[in-house]
Amino acid sequence: MSRPAGRPSADGGFVKEIPPKDAEFSDWYTAVVLKAELADYAPVRGCIVVRPYGYTIWELMQQGLDRRFKATGHTNAYFPLFIPQGFFAREAEHVEGFAPEIAWVTRGGGAELTEPLGVRPTSETIVGHMYARWIRSYRDLPVLINLWNNVVRWEKATRPFLRTMEFLWQEGHTAHRTEEEAEAEARQMLDVYRDFAERDLAIPVLAGRKPESEKFPGAAHSYTIEALMPDGQALQSGTSHNLGQNFARAFGIKFLDSDNAEKYAYTTSWGVSWRLLGGLIMVHGDDRGLALPPRVAPFQVVIVPILSGKERDAVLEEARALARRLAAAGVRARLDDRTEVTPGYKFNDWEMRGVPLRVELGPRDLARRQAVLVPRAGAKDTAALERIEAAVSEALEAYGTQLFHRAKRYLDEHIVPASTMAELVEAIAGRRGFVRVRWCGAATCEAALRQASGASPRVIVDEAADGACLACGAPGTQVVYYARAY
Repeated sequence: MSRPAGRPSADGGFVKEIPPKDAEFSDWYTAVVLKAELADYAPVRGCIVVRPYGYTIWELMQQGLDRRFKATGHTNAYFPLFIPQGFFAREAEHVEGFAPEIAWVTRGGGAELTEPLGVRPTSETIVGHMYARWIRSYRDLPVLINLWNNVVRWEKATRPFLRTMEFLWQEGHTAHRTEEEAEAEARQMLDVYRDFAERDLAIPVLAGRKPESEKFPGAAHSYTIEALMPDGQALQSGTSHNLGQNFARAFGIKFLDSDNAEKYAYTTSWGVSWRLLGGLIMVHGDDRGLALPPRVAPFQVVIVPILSGKERDAVLEEARALARRLAAAGVRARLDDRTEVTPGYKFNDWEMRGVPLRVELGPRDLARRQAVLVPRAGAKDTAALERIEAAVSEALEAYGTQLFHRAKRYLDEHIVPASTMAELVEAIAGRRGFVRVRWCGAATCEAALRQASGASPRVIVDEAADGACLACGAPGTQVVYYARAY
């Protein structure tokens, strides 16, 4: 992928360094990541350095999720990065699914290790080991723990945030007394992810169950939220898994129930990663760069004073007062009082970085006791200085709603029904988005649909299957959305 370079001109001509989104989507994405200073390439292949602006977005995403996790009774903990090799062998389906991606440590301090250590690809195994030590009675249940950590998966093809060898995420791990409780937990956390994606990130998603072929290794049922990117490909944006008793049996997570019988617990796991940040870039960005929803924007407002003439000092003082007032109102505001660049440069710079709202203040505005409010790439409006807090709040809310509705229109317009195999193949080849398919549930029919279309079944939704299976013609029992995916 190409890397944009060079210093922007004073008039904001740096936007020319970002390729057109529609024509050069992959290069556009990379250019935005680098130009907006979200991340840079690390010296290790497949790894990135997350720069402060990008990490602040991730921190705000963490906060939005963490509030939701704690509101549903979960607490945070930390587990080690290194996992003994023997742990991976205890759950056969799990180890088979992750084996190609595990990085191994075989030497430490110059000596060969007696047992190789896997670098955490996910934590079900070590969590299971510890839960078996901690859980003794039904009174110890449920255990509701979330982890904020990094994991390593030895990927072949990588792209910043979307697929890297090391990435940041959260992974929830819970243990329950009954199958019904575990199922309710898995579905609840899927709803949490959907709410976060749509409210905080303004990304509409399809939510439902994964088919057997796509479920998490070792899970009884897997659930997913799927977003649609502007190139017509799906992005798996969060998953939640009912693990049944598979890991409990493998690791001996047992408890004495109230009937004095020893039973295996039921467990779940669920997670989202900074892949959602990549989705955020793709869904909302444009030819001018980032476009950030207010809830996760490092700066929700940038204040640009127009410093000229004899009112220069008065304008700057009022701009500083505005920044203090907005900060006191809980708004993440940035005062851009740089003098070495023009106002036009500042406008373009902050628009490229995706700041939702710009507040301009010049001598004439000061005389009229007003400020100019400009949503990113939107029309100018004015607001009285006396009610600037309320006006900014309203403008931010309107902008976030606008982003969501624009993305929702795109999603709705790119859900294509297919009543024949030929229609499925044509829609996938044309990158038209999600293709709605009726399916009988047979694995042989799924394999035929995959082979013919080159796409995968992303999510089974709770809709009536009003017709025949595309592959075999038998009555459809499920509705599945197919797409190519990241």
